[in-house]
Amino acid sequence: MREKLDRADRRLAKLLSREGREGVNDLAAQLDLSPPTVRSRLKTLIERNLLKIVGVLNVAERPELIVAIVGIHANGHGRLDEIAKRMAELPFVTSVSIVTGRYDLIAEVLFEGDMEDLYRVTSTLLPGLAEPGVIRGSETFVVMKSHNKWVSLPKGVWDEDSGDATAAAGSGRE
Repeated sequence: MREKLDRADRRLAKLLSREGREGVNDLAAQLDLSPPTVRSRLKTLIERNLLKIVGVLNVAERPELIVAIVGIHANGHGRLDEIAKRMAELPFVTSVSIVTGRYDLIAEVLFEGDMEDLYRVTSTLLPGLAEPGVIRGSETFVVMKSHNKWVSLPKGVWDEDSGDATAAAGSGRE
């Protein structure tokens, strides 16, 4: 079972989600804790993979970036989590979730202006995640407009040689 964060850790995460550049001394003052306590809590949250401090991009302000949502039907045979983890490592994929409802998995992909990258993800990389018949089909929704959509850039987007990242993923080498 996942452990819940205590009130101080939740408040720390909330403050950092608003402004990730906040210094430990400022955070400590806002939380009414000592700087060493905040530093220790922050280190623990990061080490336990519960918090990551990164720069995120406002997709709504970057017209060259395109977001798509991909709903996937899969016969996971008890391996849905494994398939989702492998999918999350593909170029252009920002997140993958196992869901209830019409689809088994929902993935979000982000790419720069060229629909060829989306086509490659849905027609080559996605079916190649598992043996034939496991990925039964997918439906892709291109996001026309978004609000309050901030993302970390996945591999493949704005890489110096993003074509190489896609080719490596398609050939099984990286």
